[in-house]
Amino acid sequence: MTTDEIGKLPNLFIVADGMGGHRGGGYASRLAVETILEQIRQSQAESPAEILVDAIRHANECIRQTAAEDEQLSGMGTTVVAATCADRQLQVANVGDSRLYIADDAGIRQITEDHSLVQEMVRFGGISREQARIHPDRNIITRAVGVEDDLQVDLFLVPLEGKDRVLLCSDGLTGMLEDEEILQILEGEGNVEERAQRLVQAANDHGGRDNIAVIIMEPFSDEVSG
Repeated sequence: MTTDEIGKLPNLFIVADGMGGHRGGGYASRLAVETILEQIRQSQAESPAEILVDAIRHANECIRQTAAEDEQLSGMGTTVVAATCADRQLQVANVGDSRLYIADDAGIRQITEDHSLVQEMVRFGGISREQARIHPDRNIITRAVGVEDDLQVDLFLVPLEGKDRVLLCSDGLTGMLEDEEILQILEGEGNVEERAQRLVQAANDHGGRDNIAVIIMEPFSDEVSG
């Protein structure tokens, strides 16, 4: 995460949640972030969307190559949700089931779409969103960085208003808390650092069964925490 310029982007916010065992998952997420940062610094592309997609696809290639060279890292991969904010617009790129939300006076809405088995079941009417949260296959993702050669990256362009709050997080948060519980903490007292800590604590209080990564940013107050 950096609030400073990086390459041609004015700022960058990333959450990566690894998979493939303790060593493989941690290595994959770290390699993804490092590779994305380096690729963005070198990019000659002009549009934020192209810069983000190229960087994530380059990370995909690096993870696959590294896993092919080390049997202990075989099968590793990672989710990635990345965003950059400029001219009152948020450009978002997503692979996997880490999420980006926007919270405002109307409530909270998920911008990204999960690439997961249970989300496919929800999409086709097999189960409800409430059932998806507790489904035994909720951790099975259908798309991740480092898993396939031809990686598809979802893009979203979101206009921002003055009171908008942006949340990037791993499924370690959303698997433990309902959206309304997340919103209540986002709207609570304290600065963004304190609210981020409360989100993590609340997820742990509910069971904390997975890694919990949280970034909160308030674009028009210059506050960011993660």
